[in-house]
Amino acid sequence: MLLWVLDPAGRDATILNQALNGDITDLRTATEVICSRTPSQLQIMKQTYRARFGCYLEHDITERTYGDHQKILLAYLGVPRNEGPEVDPSAVTNDARELYRAGEKRVGTDERAFIRIFTESSRAHLVSIANAYQHMYARSLEKTLKSETTGNFQFGLLTILRCADTPAKYFAKVLHKAMKGLGTSNAALIRVAVTRTEVDMKYIKAEYHNKYKGSLAEAIHSETSGNYRTFLLSLVGRDR
Repeated sequence: MLLWVLDPAGRDATILNQALNGDITDLRTATEVICSRTPSQLQIMKQTYRARFGCYLEHDITERTYGDHQKILLAYLGVPRNEGPEVDPSAVTNDARELYRAGEKRVGTDERAFIRIFTESSRAHLVSIANAYQHMYARSLEKTLKSETTGNFQFGLLTILRCADTPAKYFAKVLHKAMKGLGTSNAALIRVAVTRTEVDMKYIKAEYHNKYKGSLAEAIHSETSGNYRTFLLSLVGRDR
């Protein structure tokens, strides 16, 4: 309820502040929120973070992260990216080739190339790079990321790539993992339900149904109870 009464940027800023400055630092949640948002959403969210918490988001990230993970988060927050559908085919081919040279073609990984391309590319450009990479090298870019990178750095790259392609599919998987097996990750369930309801929830529900052959509303109903269940279902929407 405390998240829902805020505006979208306020919700993201609050989740990030809790993830970075709470009793337990949750870098995966912070990475998910940053790497799944559009450039315009990030700009408003950075301003809101500063206004609400009296410090720059970049400062808190610098305090809590290190290495390539820190570099990609700061670059993703700071580099302006086009949000349109325009793509330059020659630039796509060059970037796909550069990623291959920076990863699979050499011993070790040139993380700087991955950081540059993933933080400077529009979503449309990155999707085109992934398609070109598959065509040129008969291997998915996602598999390359999994073999060439590790930890939270890898998680950030994968989040950027998956959300460039289909954000709804990405969040359907987050929700499924939150409710799979024994117990429920209420933090993830609340985070996605509250922040995506006004963005793409109907598409998330469709992706969830396609992937897991069941209803998202029914899964939430079976994993929650009481007013909590009622409120989540009012956000997500019951199946007609």
